[in-house]
Amino acid sequence: MKETIGPDFKPLHNICEFLNAVHIYADEARQGQTRTVEAHHFCSHVRKDLRQCLIYDSGKKDAHLIGVEYMVPKHVYETLDPEEQKLWHSHEFEVSSGMLCVPRPSDGPEPDKWEEMETEVMKEVAELYGKTWHTWQVDRGDQLPLGKPVLMGSVTHSSQIDLDAALARRNKDYGVDHKKKATQRMNGGVKGPGVHENADSWWKESRLQGNNGADDVTGGR
Repeated sequence: MKETIGPDFKPLHNICEFLNAVHIYADEARQGQTRTVEAHHFCSHVRKDLRQCLIYDSGKKDAHLIGVEYMVPKHVYETLDPEEQKLWHSHEFEVSSGMLCVPRPSDGPEPDKWEEMETEVMKEVAELYGKTWHTWQVDRGDQLPLGKPVLMGSVTHSSQIDLDAALARRNKDYGVDHKKKATQRMNGGVKGPGVHENADSWWKESRLQGNNGADDVTGGR
């Protein structure tokens, strides 16, 4: 077998974007608990209004495929049934906090230029909604994908997570300063349109139960 993508592996040819962030387990968030796992997204733009991403636990050659995420813009999300909308998460806080990033490739543009390009990408990503399923809970030590797929979500407020701790390894691996990114994005006018009331439903359910860490689900810092 060839190690590179051959001409017959056509679905893989459309992968054009590498995103990195952390995902949270939605069912645990409903209980006021935040369990995270680093998520390396390798995404293709199927249509202008649909992205699909393969989720790996690392960016290395032997990475494990742990899930899949679909992303759509707000105008598509708003056409979904209200119960379906509750399965999707927002990206506004992921973007505004600097958590979500596009790691610069080793042969990419100079860092300052890359930051400018990434900031423009984030203006679009901030408006997207994602539906994510993970099949392999590598963060708990599973050696195989066990049990049923689990719904994942995003962090929506700084009270839900220690960003410095959660992103420490990622920041070191890819040379990322998420606080600097947050400032650059704020100065660059990166701002989502506001989060739909049905998105990030697990945090809203947790807040109704009086749990801590579910203070704000509107992308605030």
